[in-house]
Amino acid sequence: MSDPKLISKIPDGPLAEKWSKRKAEIRIVSPNNKRKLEVIVVGTGLGGASAAASLGELGYNVKIFCISDSPRRAHSIAAQGGINAAKNYQNDNDSIYRLFYDTIKGGDYRSREANVYRLAEVSAAIIDQCVAQGVPFAREYGGYLANRSFGGVQVSRTFYARG
Repeated sequence: MSDPKLISKIPDGPLAEKWSKRKAEIRIVSPNNKRKLEVIVVGTGLGGASAAASLGELGYNVKIFCISDSPRRAHSIAAQGGINAAKNYQNDNDSIYRLFYDTIKGGDYRSREANVYRLAEVSAAIIDQCVAQGVPFAREYGGYLANRSFGGVQVSRTFYARG
């Protein structure tokens, strides 16, 4: 079980730099070798479809497998909850740290802090990527993405598909 006291150290501590350090250490694939590699993606939900599209854009040969008859039946397209991101659309003082803290607390302090912090960091970019790939998020009358408070949090950060 994680130590709740660790959360107060996150913005300045080594956890915030963990992903940057890992990216600097990881071996890269030569552009000439990307075409030789075949990547298999299982699932056509938001995660699988986004991964397949992104890897395809990078030059990899991607094969994607779907268990249902159509990718439109993927759970994340039909899910009712939504996706959380720290975009602060409502000006209710949302931040990466607040999303991080709410996610750790919601997971009963059992989540891996480095992974949750990285997810909070890239959450706004994930929403933008989903919109660019055509995810049917609900919109306000002005055309902005609709969001709401969901799951007991005090801020409106859940982007969802309106039924």
